[in-house]
Amino acid sequence: MVKLASISQALVVAEHLSFSRAAQILGVRQSAVSRRVQELEDELGVSLFERDAGGIRLTEAGRRFLERSRSALAEIDYAIKSAGSAGRGAEGLLRIGVVSSLSAGFVRELLSAYWDSHPAIATDFVEGSTREQIARITERQLDIAFVTGTPQASHCDALALWKARVFVALPQRHVLAHEDEIDWEELKDEHFIVSRGAPGPEIHDYIVQRLAELGRSPSVERYRVDRETLLVLVGLNFGVSLISEAGMATRYPDVVFRPLATSADILPYSAVWLPGNDNPALRRLLSLARSLSSGRPALPRPEIGS
Repeated sequence: MVKLASISQALVVAEHLSFSRAAQILGVRQSAVSRRVQELEDELGVSLFERDAGGIRLTEAGRRFLERSRSALAEIDYAIKSAGSAGRGAEGLLRIGVVSSLSAGFVRELLSAYWDSHPAIATDFVEGSTREQIARITERQLDIAFVTGTPQASHCDALALWKARVFVALPQRHVLAHEDEIDWEELKDEHFIVSRGAPGPEIHDYIVQRLAELGRSPSVERYRVDRETLLVLVGLNFGVSLISEAGMATRYPDVVFRPLATSADILPYSAVWLPGNDNPALRRLLSLARSLSSGRPALPRPEIGS
């Protein structure tokens, strides 16, 4: 009989294409992971992975099986959480993916208004990049995700809801810290720092794209830290970074935020969901999001004080 635990471990191996890395993440011996995957392959009668001296890779049969298994496990997880919500007397469950900070901005306003009206809805939050969140939506791991841009995601609906300015995070003693606005020309020789986790990869790509328009290759260093620690490093003069205005509600020692000068640095943010998702809690959230978005005033000039 195929065991769910074996499928779960095979999914971790497939994600990292490494038995040793999967074992570290799962907190078990590498031999145990290898044995479980081998037993799963024996039960299925197919090889899920090709193994050679250069590493491992998915077979076509493995790719198809694990794609379907991922969706099936997501459905099981959702059923378990939904049952748990019902057992606690909750009126439903919402699984929400976020990219930007919830400390300020549209999503914070939306969720605050939603919970005022629906306090018994149980919620689950997942952070990640736009690409990761869209993958989770298509795999039915999330009900809705709030992401950067206006993505064209296969099988998904997307709705642009609000726009946010992009700011430069600078050490307080930086020569540009006293400017009202900053142009990319002034940043072309700066050393940028970003986090390895979301939203770091998207910020990295954004920096590369904007400076490529000036014919420059940027200096970007990635750190295995969260957003908060990254901004502390900015204050310690490790480099400069970018942040959307939604993340500026928190103040950091010796850090100032200055807006980028061009209209190209005002980014849309969107909600993404599966059109076939009939979760009533999701439908109520979308209705409220549309209402708040239509009544939202034009983007004001930002506060730029340190």
